[in-house]
Amino acid sequence: MASLCHGTLFEIRAQAPAPSKDYHQLLVTDSEVIWRWWKISLRSEFRNVYPGEQKNSYQDFLDDNPQQVHVGVIFGNEVLKYVCNLCQHQFDYLNRIPEGLLMYIISFLELEDIARFSQTSRKFETACNSDKLWEHIVSRYCDTITPEMKALALEVGWKEIFFTNKLQLQKKIRRRRQKVEEFADYMTI
Repeated sequence: MASLCHGTLFEIRAQAPAPSKDYHQLLVTDSEVIWRWWKISLRSEFRNVYPGEQKNSYQDFLDDNPQQVHVGVIFGNEVLKYVCNLCQHQFDYLNRIPEGLLMYIISFLELEDIARFSQTSRKFETACNSDKLWEHIVSRYCDTITPEMKALALEVGWKEIFFTNKLQLQKKIRRRRQKVEEFADYMTI
């Protein structure tokens, strides 16, 4: 399975916490951890400071406690834990699934399973609540999708459309139609 991981395994960029304005990048490749920084300051003693870069092997990164503390401060302890796991060859393959493939897989799940799956990670929560997924689910369960439903979905989201009962949905569509007509009347005045 490790052969599936090649090139860049992880990359993150962020500005250091206030009051610093320094910019940092952490890049984990298949063989090393690269730490880059750009000093951002109006102070004269830092004007001629060039960007820096530090490359470490996995073992050197794991042994470099000060650098780990720095990563934790800039990017948070979850990122630090994830990078340490990568350095120990503990790859999280689920987090590396491309978005399109993830949506395809989720589209086969039952509604209860989608709810459970969304609780496993932030990435999966975002995917399980995406309009693209819920548009697919609505089209799978509904006979017809009218242009008015599509317009309402742009306002409230496809997930809201799915979980709204038919009477409430008709009421929302009627209200939206009235607003559009009132706006059109207002514009003709």
